[in-house]
Amino acid sequence: MRTESVTTLKRQATELLAVIERDKQPVLITQHGLPSAYLVDVETFGLLQQRMSVLEGIARGEMAVAEGRVVPHAEAKARMARWLE
Repeated sequence: MRTESVTTLKRQATELLAVIERDKQPVLITQHGLPSAYLVDVETFGLLQQRMSVLEGIARGEMAVAEGRVVPHAEAKARMARWLE
């Protein structure tokens, strides 16, 4: 992964964005030598958002199971059938 300073970002934004789009690799932006932000291309950001949504759904499901908020398979199947109508 590439690391660039915020100064480089200010001076070479167009070139840096072209590299990000071409390589599909995030760039770590530092400010005063410390990590400040990541720049990613739009496609990668969209994929990350989708993955986060799936992981959040899994986490909610695990919490529901841990809290005992479950239904028998037959009931879940019936609910899904009604929902899909």
